[in-house]
Amino acid sequence: MGVPRFDSPEEEIKKWARSIALICLSEEFQELKNELEQIYRQANLEDPAITAFQDALYAFLAQEEDNLFSLGGLL
Repeated sequence: MGVPRFDSPEEEIKKWARSIALICLSEEFQELKNELEQIYRQANLEDPAITAFQDALYAFLAQEEDNLFSLGGLL
């Protein structure tokens, strides 16, 4: 999928936004975010909720990109 550029067609940006929304609404994402937030609070990190959200989202996006890459290698 990759991150859209500002000159990307509108449909590509909509597809990217939908993918992000589906990730953020998933039970797996919520569980990881909550677990990370708890860890970050215990570690006294600044803005644990935001950092946990960012890290969880990054992990899911990286996993999705890895899955796309490995599927491409099989085809």
